[in-house]
Amino acid sequence: MNNHTSSQISRRDALLLAAAGLGAAAASLTGCSSMSKSTASKSDRLFTISLAEWSLHRALYAKEITNLDFPRIAKQTYGIDGVEYVNAFWKDKAKDQDYLKELKSRCDGEGVKSVLIMCDGEGALGDPDPAKRTLAVENHYKWVDAAKYLGCHSIRVNAQSSGKWDEQMKLAADGLHQLCLYGDKAGLNVIVENHGGLSSNAEWMTATIRAANHPRAGLLPDFGNYENATDENGKKVPFDRYRGVELSMPFAKGVSAKSHDFDAQGAETHTDYSRMLKIVLKAGYRGRVGIEYEGDKISEDAGIRATYALLQRMHTELLASGAFKP
Repeated sequence: MNNHTSSQISRRDALLLAAAGLGAAAASLTGCSSMSKSTASKSDRLFTISLAEWSLHRALYAKEITNLDFPRIAKQTYGIDGVEYVNAFWKDKAKDQDYLKELKSRCDGEGVKSVLIMCDGEGALGDPDPAKRTLAVENHYKWVDAAKYLGCHSIRVNAQSSGKWDEQMKLAADGLHQLCLYGDKAGLNVIVENHGGLSSNAEWMTATIRAANHPRAGLLPDFGNYENATDENGKKVPFDRYRGVELSMPFAKGVSAKSHDFDAQGAETHTDYSRMLKIVLKAGYRGRVGIEYEGDKISEDAGIRATYALLQRMHTELLASGAFKP
């Protein structure tokens, strides 16, 4: 049976969790129809959890599931009531009103909130060619419209450009500003994720958002991806992930909890989640934290569950510490 259609965590994934050293997570999740929900209301929480569709990219590419299945899987399998779409999995449907109506109906039926759409493959918003830059901006309009219909607060875009540091900043800022003007009409934010290159250099990225000079221009700091940063000379120089998130949080309109691997205590081995979430909360952020599992040592199903368990444990510990208030 497909993990994502089963009402319980599969024996195979329980074994995968145990093999990864996540015995406690396996024990707590085995036999549950969905992940345990916090008894606290959202107003009592430091953050709420959403699920990024990329966490299921292998199942989606294999056509084991479709984008229309995503809201049901998020809610029924994982007990998560917020979804973050990836446009690659429904690339030709942005203007299909029947499809959008069906997707919205499924979300409403499950009590799931559409949070944002991650948009790729629509051109470089910082293209040096003005005509190509304008085309890239206009290519994103359909996703702004789709996001508005579904009830999202943002679309996530890339700040792709070419040239020298300052030139790329100016060009990307222009493209972002132009797209934000369209976003204004729909009440939608345009946010950038650290997605490699200069966008993973938080000093360049935050300066670019300032240069975009629009209140709807923001960031989606991802706990990972900083290892793919470049400097002003185009040289690959990893950017410290904690510093990157700290610099980005004043502009954050979402947060992406990237995960790959876990140790015997259930901690993510690449990112200290306690340290990272303290940075997020210290900045005053109290919104959605999206699970984005992309490891390959355990299954997607097991990875999502392990990340969820870690976020819930961190929430409990941070709330109990008294250092942060909802």
